[in-house]
Amino acid sequence: MKILVVHGPNLNLLGTREPEVYGRQTLEDVNEALSRLADELGLSVVFFQSNHEGKIIDRIHEAAQEGVSGMIVNPGGLTHTSVSLRDAVAAVAIPTVEVHLSNIHAREEFRRNSFLAPVALGQICGFGATGYQLAMRGLAARTNN
Repeated sequence: MKILVVHGPNLNLLGTREPEVYGRQTLEDVNEALSRLADELGLSVVFFQSNHEGKIIDRIHEAAQEGVSGMIVNPGGLTHTSVSLRDAVAAVAIPTVEVHLSNIHAREEFRRNSFLAPVALGQICGFGATGYQLAMRGLAARTNN
């Protein structure tokens, strides 16, 4: 089973951007922990980060052509603004878990709406970097049933 992990805008700044909100782990730390978990679960994992909406959408389209079995997507600020991202996830029909480091529902009003949630298998938020691991475990369990 191949999993694509998509990190959206500003996630390249993890560890230094508002660490009181997003934690001190870097994006490299997050990816390394997920790689170890993927090995433990017998999964293949590929990572992608971009600050550009179109590149993220292109990568999701490519995932369908590559036979990706599941996606973990942290859309960052695109969560609340991008109908195009929502449509890309719906179009490829790959089981997708939306992940957020912070609890978007406990933050500013504009962060509480997710365009992606209605087309995602599930949403995990508020558990920091552990949320990515929960998403991976969930995808693995869902796909192996």
